Parts: sequence; C-alpha cells; structure tokens
Amino acid sequence: MKKLCILLILFSLLFSCKNDDDVVPEVTDSLKIDTVFASIGELKQRISEYSTFSETSKRDSVLTILFNTLKTNNKIPYVKDDSVLFLAYNKSASSISWAGDFNGWDASSENWLGSKIETAGVWYLDKTFPTDARLDYKIIVNENSWILDSYNQYIQYSGFGPNSELRMPMWIFPQETILKQGVNIGTLSSNIIIASSNLGYNLQYKVYQPYNYENLNNLPVVYVTDGHEYSDDKLGAMLIVTDNLISSGDIEPIIIVFIDPRNPSNLNQNRRAEQFRGNPDFLAFVAYELVPFIDANYKTDISADKRAIMGTSYGGWNASYFGLMRSDVFGLLCIHSPAFDTSIPDAYEQIEKLPLKIFMSTGVINDTQVNARLMENVLQTKGYTYQYIEVNQGHSWGNWRALIDEPLIFFFGTK
Repeated sequence: MKKLCILLILFSLLFSCKNDDDVVPEVTDSLKIDTVFASIGELKQRISEYSTFSETSKRDSVLTILFNTLKTNNKIPYVKDDSVLFLAYNKSASSISWAGDFNGWDASSENWLGSKIETAGVWYLDKTFPTDARLDYKIIVNENSWILDSYNQYIQYSGFGPNSELRMPMWIFPQETILKQGVNIGTLSSNIIIASSNLGYNLQYKVYQPYNYENLNNLPVVYVTDGHEYSDDKLGAMLIVTDNLISSGDIEPIIIVFIDPRNPSNLNQNRRAEQFRGNPDFLAFVAYELVPFIDANYKTDISADKRAIMGTSYGGWNASYFGLMRSDVFGLLCIHSPAFDTSIPDAYEQIEKLPLKIFMSTGVINDTQVNARLMENVLQTKGYTYQYIEVNQGHSWGNWRALIDEPLIFFFGTK
C-alpha cells in the first residue's frame, strides 16, 4: 500500500507540472518553409503560437530556429504572391519600422511602423507590392538606428553603401550582371586626370577598351556620367554586362569613357549636382575638350550616331540636355530614371525633331515616372526612334544595373 501511494503521488506531480501551452510543436533546422506555410496568415499564426509558450527558454528556442530557418531559405521578408510580411526579432527595441524605395526612404511615413508581439520580441508588418517588384530597404530601430535586415541575405549596394533587398516572386535576376564562363574581358585604364578650361578645375575618368582592341577600328563610344558607379561591379556592373554582350556577339565592340564627377583631390566632394543639371560649362568640357581628346587618342568612330551619352538620375537630366543642345556630337541618349523637371520635356516639344536615338527607363515606385512619362509622350508625338521601359522598382542601382544591356543592344546590336 505504501508503494502504491508513492506511485500515485509521483504520477500526480508529473501531470500537475505539465502545461499544454508549453508543448513544443515539431520544429527542426530542416523545416520546409514552402510546404509548412501556405500563406502569410499561417506563418503569423505559427509565430503567435510560439510566442504564447510560458517557458522563456522554449519560446526563445523555437523562435530562433524558426527565424534562422526562414533566413536559410531566403524567406525574410516572407513573400507570397503579392503579399509581404516584414519580420524582425528584437526583444530590446522600443520601436521598429521599415524605410526604403517603397516609402521614399521616409522613416516617419505613416503605416510603416511594425507591430510587436510583446511576449516574444517579434515585430511584423504586412504590405503588398507588384509581383515583379524589387526594392531596397533598411530597418529603423528606435527611430534612429538604420540597419540592414540581418535575416535577409539579399543585399543591393547603393552609392551610400549596402541595403537589404526585397525580391518579389516574379522579379527576374539580371543574369547579364554575372560574368559568364569563357568570356573575353576588356581592359579598364586607371584614372586619367584632365584639366578643364571650361569648368576651371580637374576631373578624372577611366577608359574601357574591348578585348582584342589592337585589331579593331572605328569603335562606337559611350560616355558615362557617374562613371565610378556604373563601372563598379556592385553598382552598375557595366563592365561585366559589356564584356558578356561583346563576347556573345550581341553588340559590336565599343569603347566606354567613365567620367567621375568627384574632385580627384577630394573624393568626398561630388560635383554631380552642379555638373549634370543643364550646365553649359560641363557640356562644353565634354564636347570641346574630352571628346576631341578621346577621338585623337583612341580608335573611335567619330560620327554622332555612334557616340552615346549615358546617365542616371541627374545624369539622365544631363544626357537629355546634351542631346537637346549638341545632337551633332551625341546622337545616342541613354537616360536612366531622369531627375529632370518639366523644362526638358517642354524644350523637346517646342523644337523640331532632332537626329537622336533615345533609350529611357524609370521605376514607378517613388522614382521619376511622372516627368519620364511626359518625356515619353513627347518622343512618341514627335516620332523619335526610342525605347522606353518602366519597372516596378525605385530609384536605385538595383533598378539601373538590370537596364544596361537593353540600351547597348538598342544602340549597337548586331542581330
């Protein structure tokens, strides 16, 4: 009888210590995210379930495994069709919000503050985007600390450093920005200093020469503003794109002049705002100083219809201005997300059609689509030969690097 009493007591204690809320569902490092979570709602429900565990160590354990598994499978932010669940796991934060291309990088914009599950330190935010969108963003902790999303392995670099990248399911990665196996690589010079009499100061640039340059002649030339960024593999990746296209035979060999807007003596001094917004002195420098020097020292085709000017943002303004003022020098314009005002479309509308071939693109999520569409309407009405592309992206290198092969093929295609 005594032994029976002891067994009954132990049995009673065992069941009195067990809490159904602390039963840990089967969660392992090999969790198959795509099959487990059929919807964002189901993922949120799972997080909510884990967050109710009364034992802190178990709650932290399953949430850590869940977040790490999502990270391993590139599922943060969690995307399903056109829906997105932004997630952060931070117990100590008093607030977490998201800023990026989608809200103009305005950390104070409405409806971008995350909601918190207090018991777990999990923050979340529901949004919808076009299914082929691609957007840069950062997480803002406690209203002043801008950080990368540590659970998102996708990074896109900008002129100000790296950002986390949201990739919607129908967005297509630009494979042309990865150097293909066996591609013949051209050469890029070191920085060349040039003293401009029109601008009154020194500038620097680099020159790309295609593979087998010594056996080539009469090469088209592309002049690129913000050249230090277009030529950066993490930003514009233009060298990789060009080598791929030439090697595959999609375009004829070309020379590229990458013009750097920064002061060669102080790279922190960027002069692009004064150079690119319809500056006649910068136009005179390029047209009367740089172009003649390049034509005299490299094997170029000197005709305007084989000479392009390319730029993004203010550089898109500059390309438009160069075409407007000196179509006899630059017959090819590549305009990425032009940050011009209405004066440029108005000017093109008011003059006779110029001998220009034009490529223009813009994102449509807080980018330059309003005035780009005005310009596109003018180009169409005037009967220009042009190509115009809109993408569900913002004002970023993730947008522009994927739209470098199109203008090169449009201008110099061989097929």
